[in-house]
Amino acid sequence: MNIIYRMGTIEDLTEIGALVHQAIVNMKQCNIDQWDALYPISKDFQQDIEKKQLFVGIVENEIAVIYVLNQEYDEAYENGEWRYTDTSFYIIHRLCVKPSFQNCGLAKMTMAHIEKEIKSWGGQSIRLDVFTENPYALKLYKGCGYDIVGHTHWRKGRFYLMEKGLYY
Repeated sequence: MNIIYRMGTIEDLTEIGALVHQAIVNMKQCNIDQWDALYPISKDFQQDIEKKQLFVGIVENEIAVIYVLNQEYDEAYENGEWRYTDTSFYIIHRLCVKPSFQNCGLAKMTMAHIEKEIKSWGGQSIRLDVFTENPYALKLYKGCGYDIVGHTHWRKGRFYLMEKGLYY
């Protein structure tokens, strides 16, 4: 599969909104009550684009995957027993694969791309949070070598805090 990654643009917002809506419908069909009309919303993605933190993966001329990379985190991340505390880290937010592109390895390829990109920026570890009731995301992150280092609770329930060192 040929994937072209690039920075998201304001012109992508409509397509991103449709992708996320399809993903929410798909998650609900799988009894995963993670995202909804309150989060994430178009304003979140617009702000990510304006901050130059939202990336898209293009497959066959359509956005197949989106994700946000930055060093911003909720205070709940203080609950993590982070192992790489003296490293430069980035955080993955809102990784989402369009349902028509799921189950073909795209998320795993995107995670490998993200890790390579973060290394090129000088990042030494990656952090993220994952809904404990999303078995697909848990399998992805565990399969990519991320370890659970804590947990927190948000509006939808319990989330694991996960981390991976890139140079260890």
